[in-house]
Amino acid sequence: MSGKGNSGVWPVLKPPARRRRIPGQIVEIALGQGKKSYARVLKEPLFAFYDKIFDASDNPNTENVVQLPIAFKINVMNSSVTSGRWHIIGRIDLTPDLEKVPSFCKQDIVTGELFIYQEVPELAPDYERPATAEECKGLEAAAVWDAEHVEDRLRDHFAGQPNEWVEQLRPRF
Repeated sequence: MSGKGNSGVWPVLKPPARRRRIPGQIVEIALGQGKKSYARVLKEPLFAFYDKIFDASDNPNTENVVQLPIAFKINVMNSSVTSGRWHIIGRIDLTPDLEKVPSFCKQDIVTGELFIYQEVPELAPDYERPATAEECKGLEAAAVWDAEHVEDRLRDHFAGQPNEWVEQLRPRF
């Protein structure tokens, strides 16, 4: 038997469905050692990461997940979702607080100058202004994270220990 089926013609295989990143999606993130976490897709490239770790056998519903506190919001590569690495488990429209784009801090590696980076449509898509160290305290560094680095950060966050990637990106005052 040839594998061509009854018609003698090779079957046409459909390409896998393209995974799209859509605001409001809830994604499940495997953290290894039987643990997982969840995040919410925000305006590209933002994600909000929920502040709770689950056992792999736990299957919370999406309504319960989105009620959890948020640990942090950062920019993440789209491939985290489009590659299927993070599994989409549902979608719930964003609330106004999640539609607000946060500010980030940037530091010039040569001069050490600090900047506030934010998307401000009425000024520019990528608005940047000089900042003081005081203004940058508590802000995330302006960076786009790979899935692997986010997973490391989540494991460290839930273990209550510093994360090497956060430390490398942190502005030096």
